[in-house]
Amino acid sequence: MNLTIAGRHVEITDAIRGHVETGLQRVKRHFDKVIDANVILSIEKHRHRQIAEINLHANGLRINAKESTPDLYSSIDAALNKIERQVTRHKDRIRRHQPRTARETREVHHHVIEFGPEQAHETTEQKITHREKLPLQTMSVEEAAFQLGLVEDDFIMFCNAETHQVNVVYERGDGTYGVIEPQF
Repeated sequence: MNLTIAGRHVEITDAIRGHVETGLQRVKRHFDKVIDANVILSIEKHRHRQIAEINLHANGLRINAKESTPDLYSSIDAALNKIERQVTRHKDRIRRHQPRTARETREVHHHVIEFGPEQAHETTEQKITHREKLPLQTMSVEEAAFQLGLVEDDFIMFCNAETHQVNVVYERGDGTYGVIEPQF
């Protein structure tokens, strides 16, 4: 687990660090890959509030929780509880789906093509620098937009459950989502 703890007007003591690490161990058991956690602790002097903000990145999932109470330890606990609820809700949502059949799971080939300086004008020979095989998941457009909000990618390619065609959902600059559908 990659953990970063920052304090704004708060000294990060070993007791605070230990409390955060112990709380994140509850969340860590839900993931099989490396977790990146950023914890920001701060104090608002005018409102007499202690704020704990936790940003978690794991398995392509981004979760954020921010809590404010008069006590720093209770703010940390409340933020950790919020994170754990979000993780379990996400896991339950994934678990409710039935396994995909062979017809629904198709492989998609992803290629990155690089042109050298001498090939910038001549495109007769292309060099593939990265190849990736991804399972093509069948889902609705709304579910694809939800999944895009959870990952850090610019787009998601999926098999549309209604049309059974490959579609792409991408995030537009104004905070809305766009869908690319093939036209035959």
